[in-house]
Amino acid sequence: MHLTLRQLKVFESVARHLNHTRAAEELFLTQPAVSMQVKQLEESLGVALFEQLGKRIHLTEAGREVLGYARTVTQQLDELEGILNHIKGLSGGRLRISVATTANYFIPTLLGTFSRRYPGVTVSLDVTNRETLLRQLAENTVDLVIMGQPPAELDAEADAFMENPLVIVAPPSHPLARKKKIPLARLQEETFLVREPGSGTRIAMERFFAERGMRLKTGMEVGSNEAIKQSVQAGLGLGLLSRATIEQELTLKRLVVLDVADFPIMRHWYLVHRRGKRLSAVAEAFRQFMLKETRGLIDAGAAPPVPSRKRQRKI
Repeated sequence: MHLTLRQLKVFESVARHLNHTRAAEELFLTQPAVSMQVKQLEESLGVALFEQLGKRIHLTEAGREVLGYARTVTQQLDELEGILNHIKGLSGGRLRISVATTANYFIPTLLGTFSRRYPGVTVSLDVTNRETLLRQLAENTVDLVIMGQPPAELDAEADAFMENPLVIVAPPSHPLARKKKIPLARLQEETFLVREPGSGTRIAMERFFAERGMRLKTGMEVGSNEAIKQSVQAGLGLGLLSRATIEQELTLKRLVVLDVADFPIMRHWYLVHRRGKRLSAVAEAFRQFMLKETRGLIDAGAAPPVPSRKRQRKI
């Protein structure tokens, strides 16, 4: 059996995406190069790792077994890289983080500061939805995840590093825009635009109103914060969004935050990883950076919420 680490890396990417094109984009290779690496690995192992049904590919039983070992090999190599980086004084290495789409409004500024402090570190950033974040945590394919609601279904460790207030927004022309202390019950007369099922913001919204025996009228399900903002501006309904996502719209007076009783809903941003995961020197440096230095960056205008230093030990 003759196989290479490169073949395993390519195979793992294809198996994760179940798509040769997306794997090629991730690895900065051509699609034929990816297909060739997979074919060579199959020939070395003497088994088919994928099967095609219609237009989609699926892992075979052998493919699922190889994927487990490929991930183990990759994780051990990552640990080795982390140890060597620690010995070298964090002069290099790779940081792989995934963040919820809402966090992308402030994370680039923080990453810029971190990268200037550690110029030898290569940062791989994935901005994605909650479903993908949970899968990445379960498969242990990233160093750290930044999200608004740590998963109860996974054995994970989470550090709260910043407050994440959720507010109700409306167009400036809305009848409630100039009202003070709007009763919660009044919101039942309005139509709300909501994120897709499984979104952390939607989970928090539904939980908040369910605890108060209320059920809101929903109009459209919208797949992004930007689409919700545009739809609210167009008068299609009210929206519930993270304050971090609307600073520009508030400044330009395209949206207003409604003064609703019991609002904002106060949540936090969390740094999350699998419990027991051995963080590399780079990942630990980033974790400490986020926990210790977020306050100064926010005060300088990098992000609007006020940070919190809560430590969540049991998820």
